[in-house]
Amino acid sequence: MADPKGFLTHEREIAKTRPVEERVKDWNEVYQPGSLLPIISKQASRCMDCGIPFCHNGCPLGNLIPEWNDYAYREDWTGASERLHATNNFPEFTGRLCPAPCEAACVLGINQPPVTIKNVEVSIIDKAWDNGDVTPQPPERLSGKTVAVIGSGPAGLAAAQQLTRAGHTVAVYERADRIGGLLRYGIPEFKMEKRHINRRIEQMRAEGTKFRTEVEIGRDIDAKKLRKRYDAVVIAAGATTSRDLPVPGRELNGVHFAMEFLPLANKVQEGDLTVAPISAEGKHVVVIGGGDTGADCVGTAHRQGAASVTQLEIMPRPGEERNAGQPWPTFPMLYKVTSAHEEGGERVYSVSTTHFEGDEDGNVQFLHLIEVEFKDGKLEQKPGTERKIPAQLVTLAMGFTGTDQENGLVEQFGLELDERGNVARDADFATNVPGVYVAGDAGRGQSLIVWAIAEGRSAARGVDRFLTGVSALPAPIKPTDRALTV
Repeated sequence: MADPKGFLTHEREIAKTRPVEERVKDWNEVYQPGSLLPIISKQASRCMDCGIPFCHNGCPLGNLIPEWNDYAYREDWTGASERLHATNNFPEFTGRLCPAPCEAACVLGINQPPVTIKNVEVSIIDKAWDNGDVTPQPPERLSGKTVAVIGSGPAGLAAAQQLTRAGHTVAVYERADRIGGLLRYGIPEFKMEKRHINRRIEQMRAEGTKFRTEVEIGRDIDAKKLRKRYDAVVIAAGATTSRDLPVPGRELNGVHFAMEFLPLANKVQEGDLTVAPISAEGKHVVVIGGGDTGADCVGTAHRQGAASVTQLEIMPRPGEERNAGQPWPTFPMLYKVTSAHEEGGERVYSVSTTHFEGDEDGNVQFLHLIEVEFKDGKLEQKPGTERKIPAQLVTLAMGFTGTDQENGLVEQFGLELDERGNVARDADFATNVPGVYVAGDAGRGQSLIVWAIAEGRSAARGVDRFLTGVSALPAPIKPTDRALTV
């Protein structure tokens, strides 16, 4: 135990954000550089090194949290980095983007604010990069086996890195022009600067992983031909089919999926565009969907100079404390104020969109909504509560319904789907097609980055065992595992 009195003598502190008026003028990460290191040793000392560390079970990766907390407390950054990488290929991603179900499961959180696990994690990995502790780990020998990974999001990258280090020759296929999947084009720069992805890609290249961009399996290359070319295939194509809103006026100009809006803003930051073709500048923006993707749209709209931003959510506003139905150590649904919400805008709960209204040129101008409430377990409209709000740009951020089935990948492979429309798999993450595996959202459905990395690592073990008969890679999670997060 780092400090037996740490949790008694130190209060929880978290990373400080830059002033709102400063950060909305740029696209840099919202946190003050260097604000964590002066406090991180004390925060790590709050870890109680529990006899039963529930944080392990709260984390889909099974991160060795008490161990690297102890190293961080002692400022042994090399030791902390080694324990952190033992279970997580990309802690700089999770340390910035994960909602931290580990903190919800922290034993200290029963009656105190939990340990700042996420902040300790990102401090360790940032220090490891600064100190040169993150280096390529090429395999000592090659197996002679080849693997294709379809998709370069966190699941695909984790699977590719694990399989490359196991000695297989791995090629990652990505349909976009850059590697990273939703990390690259779905996550705004102010949440995670893309330099973090770029240096991981360079590490993986040095280890031997090959990358093929602007190649869509199913359209550019027939999936069956790909299967014949490689000894095994990992499908990590994500759940990229956006949930639509089939109401009158949906066809109006200015109504877009979030994943039509967000990637263009990122392309401006990459230098591909001078101005985003879909921009919030000077417009009344409405974001439909109260989750993280919706918050990303809110923060992006602020930086593009929106006249106003309103975020709509059909569900009631969550409480600020756990309720009886979500006891510790489960992951509770709580009212959350993200950095984007700190920057302004209005959040409206318990409302449903009835239709959009446009002008004579077919451009959206107003959104009509009505209040809703639960009655006998069903969501019903409240008569007399209809109203309309200005809406010159609407983004639909209501989640995703499954992997892309229009590009031919599912049909060409002959993959079976489960009852939710995801690619079906067994306990080893194998599909019904021999040698073809699936990891991440393509098999799980829309989920968290930490689950994607965990599934990528687990699928890699299944592939390694398929190719060699045994596997020295870490023991996998099960596709049905939910830990304590849902």
